[in-house]
Amino acid sequence: MELAERAERSLDLQYFLIKNDASGKLLMDTVLAAADRGVRVRMLIDDIEDLGRNREITALSAHDNIEIRIFNPFFSRGAFEKLRDAEWLLFTRRLNSRMHNKLFVADNAAAVLGGRNIGDEYFQASPRVERADFDVLVVGPAVPRLSQSFDVYWNSDLAIPVEALLVDKPTTEALDRYRQELAQNRTTVLPSTKQLKLDQPGPLSEALEGKQLTWARAEVFYDAPEKIKVESGEERGHLLRDRLEDALHGVKSELRVASPYLVPGEEGMKLVEGLRTRGVRVRILTNSLETTDMTVAHSGYRHYRQRLLEDGVELYEARAFPGERVAEGEHIKSKFTSEFAMHAKVFALDDNRLFLGSMNFDARSLKLNTEIGLLIDSPELTKQVNDRFDAIAQPANCYIPVLGPPDATGKRQLVWKTEENGKMVELTAEPSRDLLRGVQAELLSLLPIDDLL
Repeated sequence: MELAERAERSLDLQYFLIKNDASGKLLMDTVLAAADRGVRVRMLIDDIEDLGRNREITALSAHDNIEIRIFNPFFSRGAFEKLRDAEWLLFTRRLNSRMHNKLFVADNAAAVLGGRNIGDEYFQASPRVERADFDVLVVGPAVPRLSQSFDVYWNSDLAIPVEALLVDKPTTEALDRYRQELAQNRTTVLPSTKQLKLDQPGPLSEALEGKQLTWARAEVFYDAPEKIKVESGEERGHLLRDRLEDALHGVKSELRVASPYLVPGEEGMKLVEGLRTRGVRVRILTNSLETTDMTVAHSGYRHYRQRLLEDGVELYEARAFPGERVAEGEHIKSKFTSEFAMHAKVFALDDNRLFLGSMNFDARSLKLNTEIGLLIDSPELTKQVNDRFDAIAQPANCYIPVLGPPDATGKRQLVWKTEENGKMVELTAEPSRDLLRGVQAELLSLLPIDDLL
């Protein structure tokens, strides 16, 4: 919001999801105010939900200074939305590849990127769930390269103006109604205890004065928009995963990975096993069955969990209600009233390099979805991430799966270590507060769909 308020020339927003909830409306309110000042606004949104319940956002395109494009759209929408499932089946190869990028660029001078979508649950403003995430504020030479990545997607044949997809085109009357909705949200939400004190000075001023900036070399990695064509060899292009894999080969002592969805596939396992063969310590933080919002993805993770442990990988599965503070900071709560879940996507290479972006360590991010991220050479920033990782990886905050003693058949069974009321306990069944979710994960794990997860 501070970046939007300070923008003088342009705002470029590229997101997998922008929800029209309290947080989404606050951001759209500041974006609309920027457009009213004459700032050119471009918004590129994936079509995974047909802007679903958030279709009011399309009214912004009636503003002379706001353009909205939808990436890789379905044909079925509006009154024909129920046909989307049938369309998915008919055109799976194209529609299964989504734009998962998250990027916010102001004036081609400052940018924010990471794993966070726009919505209450990503900004500690949801009464139901808080999705822990990482972002990075970028200024300097990397920003023009990030802007260039946005332009590549914006000019792609897959980015379609929203007006071309709607029977009823956005009107000034619809925009006026949305203005009223945004204004009402502002008066309702700002006094809420669930929101940060947005009327007070934020962190941007100090950061831009140089007091909180860390100067470091950074490389911009992003997939080609037509990634699925690159995968099949139909045209030349670049893939983020190849460049990240090259960087991971340089890890000397320890790799920490945070990924909410962990389905490494054979390629990912080969990479991990290569690191372990060289004696590199590998630690991975992901969601538990009780915190995941994608049971189907967890079913894929279960295919690799025991093998990862046998390779010597240390796994940590986040608990829904952490028992301890997971970080120090003004806005970090010591007691969670909402459920906690992992959403961060970050790779910490030893103690001096960091990859932070939108890419999960799963087959979908590696092969299907487009992603973006920064590889940063910075011991200081890497330490911040490592400290946060180590705090969440404590037994009071997560379940630690380990291999137990062999059963009668000689197979080693899984047990989960965690801390309850200050005492270490071992669980012999996978932790889940929902019996149905456990049954679903078991049934889904029978399907040969890992390459789609």
